[in-house]
Amino acid sequence: MCGILLAVGDAFRADFEMALAALKSRGPDAREVLAHGDALLGHARLAVIDLAGGRQPMSTADGRLAMVYNGEIYNFAALRRELEAAGHAFATRSDSEVLLAGYRHWGEAVLHKLDGMFAFAIHDRQDGSVFLARDRLGIKPLFWGEHANAHGENFVAASTLAPFFALKVFPKKLDAEGLRDYLAFQTPLAPHTLVRDIHALPPGACLKWRVGARATVSQWWTIPDATAKAPEREALVAETDALLAQAVRDQLVADVPLGAFLSGGIDSSLVVHYMAQAGARPLKTFSVRFAEAGFDESPHARAVAEKYGTEHHVLDAPELTADTLAAALADLDQPLADPAYIPTWALSRLTRQHVTVALSGDGGDELFGGYPRFLDGADRYPDSLGKRMLRGLLRHGLAPASLRRRALAGAELLLYRRVELGDYPGSRKDLRRYLAPETVRAARPDHTLELWRELAARHGGYDRGALLRADLWTYLSENCLAKTDRASMAHGLEVRVPLLANAIQDRMLRLPAAVHFDAGGGKALLRALARKHLPETVWNREKHGFSVPLRANFAGAWRDWGAAQVAAAATRAPWLATGPLAALWQEAQQGRGNVRLMYTFAVLLAWLETHPLES
Repeated sequence: MCGILLAVGDAFRADFEMALAALKSRGPDAREVLAHGDALLGHARLAVIDLAGGRQPMSTADGRLAMVYNGEIYNFAALRRELEAAGHAFATRSDSEVLLAGYRHWGEAVLHKLDGMFAFAIHDRQDGSVFLARDRLGIKPLFWGEHANAHGENFVAASTLAPFFALKVFPKKLDAEGLRDYLAFQTPLAPHTLVRDIHALPPGACLKWRVGARATVSQWWTIPDATAKAPEREALVAETDALLAQAVRDQLVADVPLGAFLSGGIDSSLVVHYMAQAGARPLKTFSVRFAEAGFDESPHARAVAEKYGTEHHVLDAPELTADTLAAALADLDQPLADPAYIPTWALSRLTRQHVTVALSGDGGDELFGGYPRFLDGADRYPDSLGKRMLRGLLRHGLAPASLRRRALAGAELLLYRRVELGDYPGSRKDLRRYLAPETVRAARPDHTLELWRELAARHGGYDRGALLRADLWTYLSENCLAKTDRASMAHGLEVRVPLLANAIQDRMLRLPAAVHFDAGGGKALLRALARKHLPETVWNREKHGFSVPLRANFAGAWRDWGAAQVAAAATRAPWLATGPLAALWQEAQQGRGNVRLMYTFAVLLAWLETHPLES
C-alpha cells in the first residue's frame, strides 16, 4: 500500500518533491522519484510484498512505460504464470511488476483480469500519454487535474488531495457542487471534490490523457443487475461460506505481519473465523472499547477472540478531547463528516504498533443488504390526493414551506430521508438556508445526490436491489472505504476488505436482492453463517454502529473547539450563511438540534483552516 504521484509538464516540477512528501504516512518505508520523458513519477512505499524487490516507480525493460501503483493484486501469482507462458520474464516477486507487464501485454484489458484493490498511473514516454485506473468499488483513491500555463499543458494525478495543495501553481477554488454533496451526504461524491479543478476518478473508471487532448474518463466496470436465479437457500449459504473462505485465504498473502479489526459484529467476526480456518498464525485482533454502553461492542469481540485463541488487543477509546479530534481531522485530505472516522483512526494507530496489514469486515452491509434503509423502498410511501393537493398549494405559495416534507411521496420522500440538506426550499433541510446566494446558484441544489438517484434509476427504481446498488459507488466508496483508507493510511497501515473480493461481488450482485432478506431483516446469508460459526453473543443481538456521542461532546469536551470553528466561518468560508450556522451551533451546545449537521459544518471549517479555498 502506497502513495502515488504523477505530473506531466513543467508547472509542477519545482514543488514535486514537496508534494510527494505530503504522502509520507501512506508510504513510510521509501520515497523515490523517476524522471520519465516529460513526466515525473513519485512513489511513497509501504512495503508489503517483495520487500527488497518491489520498489517503485517501475519501468518496463525498454523504458517505454513507467508506473506508480497503490494497492494489492491478490491473483498476481496466477497472472504471472500466464504472462510467463506468453514469454515475459520477471525480475521481482512483486504484484507491481505483474501489473505493469500485464498492461504491456493486454493493454487496458488487464483491468478485467485484476482481483484486488488498486489505483495506478502509467506514463508512455513514446507518445506522452497517461493512463489511470481505479478498482471496481473505489477501495483505493485516485485524484487528477489539468492545468494550462504559459509553457503549455500540464497534468497531475495523486492518491489524495494533499499533494495538490503542495503544488503552488495549482488553483485552489471551491467546487460548489462538491460542497453541496458534502453538506447533503457528509462527503463529496466522485467526480467532485471540494476543489473545482481536482477531480476524483470514479470507482471502476479509467482515464486517458495526452498533450493536446482533454482527459477522457470512461467506466471499465459497471455494477451488474440481478440476472441469476437464486438457488435453494441451504445451497446458497454453503456457496457463500466457500466464497468467503477463499477470499480471506487469498488476501493473507504478505511478507509482513497481518492482523484483523474485530468490532464484535458479524462481518469482522466472520473474517476472523475464516482467517483462523486458513491457519493464520499468530492471529492478532484489534478492537475499541467505549465507555458508553450504547457504543461498546468489546465484550462481543472478546468472545470471538477467545473462541479462536487470537492475540487480542483492546484500545480504550481515547478521551474525545478537542486535541484528539483535531489530530484525527488533520489527517484528512478533504472533509469527511462520518463520526466513525475518529475511532477508526485511533484503532488504526493501535493496530499499526503490532502489524502492517489488517483485514476488515467493510462491505458486508453494502453487499449483503445489512442496512435497515434497504427495506425502505419507494413503495412504502405511496402518493395520495392529499399530498398532491399540498404540493399544488406549495407551488402557489398558499401553504407554509415547513409542510414540504408532508407533500413528498415515493422516491422523493426516500431521497429526503437520505440527505441532511438538499433542494427543499423553506424546510429544515433547505440547503439554501446555509449558503450565500451566489453559491446556491453554483451548487445547483436540484442536483443533490444526483449520482445516487441515477444509480437507483439505472437498476430498476427504488426497490431493495436498486437501493443496495446505488450505495456501492456513493456511501460505500466515498464514505466507508474512504474513511478506512484515510484513517489507516494516516498511520501507514494497509487495510484489506475480503468481503468485497471480485468473486463475492460477481455472485452476490447477480442474485436477486431477496436472497439477503428474511423474517429477521437484511444480511440473511451472513447471519446464517454467523449462527453456524460464531458465538451467539455476536448474532443474537441488535446491530450496533461504530461512532461517537456527538451530542454529549458538543455540549462538553468540544464546546470551545466548536465555537472557534463557527467564529471563523465568516473569514474561512464566506460562501456560508453565518447566521443559520450560529443558530445551529447554539442548539448543539445545549444538546439539541441536528448535531450531525453541526459536526458536518465543524469538520469543514476545521479543514479550511489549513486548506484555504477561494470562492
